[in-house]
Amino acid sequence: MSRCQAIARPLARQLRQPCAIRPFTTGAPRAAEVQEQAAAAASSTEPSALDLEPDTVLPEFEAQLIKAGKMPIGSRRRRVAMRTTQNLPFEQLPYQAFQEARKILAADREDKLSRINAELEKIDKLEKKDAADINGGQKMKDTKITSLRREVDRLKLLADANDPLVKKRFEDGMGDMNKPIYRALAEKKWRSYDHRVITQRIKQFKIAPDVLPKLEPTADVQLFFRQSKVAPGVIVNSLTSENAPRLRVQVFDKGERLVSVVVVDSDVPQVENDGFTKRCHYLAANIPLSPTDTSLPLSKIQAKDQLAVPWLPAFSQKGAPYHRVGIYLLEQKPGEKIDVSKLKELYSGRDGFSLKSMRDKFGLTPFGFNMFRSVWDENTAAVMSRHNIAGADIELRPTRVHSLKPPVKPRGWEAKRQGPKYRHLWKYTKRIKGISNARGWIKKR
Repeated sequence: MSRCQAIARPLARQLRQPCAIRPFTTGAPRAAEVQEQAAAAASSTEPSALDLEPDTVLPEFEAQLIKAGKMPIGSRRRRVAMRTTQNLPFEQLPYQAFQEARKILAADREDKLSRINAELEKIDKLEKKDAADINGGQKMKDTKITSLRREVDRLKLLADANDPLVKKRFEDGMGDMNKPIYRALAEKKWRSYDHRVITQRIKQFKIAPDVLPKLEPTADVQLFFRQSKVAPGVIVNSLTSENAPRLRVQVFDKGERLVSVVVVDSDVPQVENDGFTKRCHYLAANIPLSPTDTSLPLSKIQAKDQLAVPWLPAFSQKGAPYHRVGIYLLEQKPGEKIDVSKLKELYSGRDGFSLKSMRDKFGLTPFGFNMFRSVWDENTAAVMSRHNIAGADIELRPTRVHSLKPPVKPRGWEAKRQGPKYRHLWKYTKRIKGISNARGWIKKR
């Protein structure tokens, strides 16, 4: 750099005018305001009024809010956006592209609603029409009505599928599961990940065909032990699984139905037969379930017409492989209740339980599944002692099975040099039959 440039550069830096940058939307200055508010909130020890609201709480005050008994609503990004919009309704956000897109979506919704009205008019006319005037009679009439109603349901989903308010309510966890659009969004979200995980566990742990010939879950079943969510297939400590778990079951079709809940251990060792059998750890029937009523605590099902076999803690004897403990949900026939006294008579013995046999006897349809695994740990003996379960003092060991193949004769370079003549070479090999230096048996002299 020349002397002139070294002198002129500081002068040019001082004379340079700052550029004025115009933001495209009002989001940039508001984001800066939020950052200033967040910095001020972080510097101050006392939270502000916005920090104590579930809709606008910042990340550093989430723990304080949860301790007070309130859960934050939505994502952190959404809560920061709520602090910047000054309580403006979602549909009135001041973004021109957003408002223009809403006009297009509103026009599309009107088109779908007009098509729904046209289909409903067709259904009304078809129901009033005599079956004798239709080619195919009553059977064809019922088929056409069913097809038209299916088309109406499809158009209802399309009318609300792109509504930003619907998606906002669903993402905030405030969707009404009585409405088909929210059930469809929930099912789409479940099938994108959780359904793939539970299907993989069914194949990985050979649930089908070991327990059932075929199992295709159609409901989201989540497992909780002591308020902690348990991922499918995780090994659970014996002390944790001592008490009955809580299930969160989300079905995606409308209406209430009666279900049965069965917990089965598929890997109970049977020493006398050198094999394995199955044991029933829990059995309840006639439990109402709907899309809005999702909580299913097994410990609170105590009615005489529901509980058949009470909860037995999952346990595994020392030396045994892990036990697959599966939670199966089976739908009963519409409007039919199961005789619980008959269930007690058949399955109160627990051992030798067959879920396939129960399914066939009572006409049940499996639709939900989750599982965990149980192994011997430091708490298993105490759990078995508290519940009077025998076998805590028994350790299982595998029986050695000797090979039926004939012994292979030594061959190769080492086989030719196993005599005393080549004793000085034994220390260099590990495969000479008899004495070798693999474990340091030959001492150096």
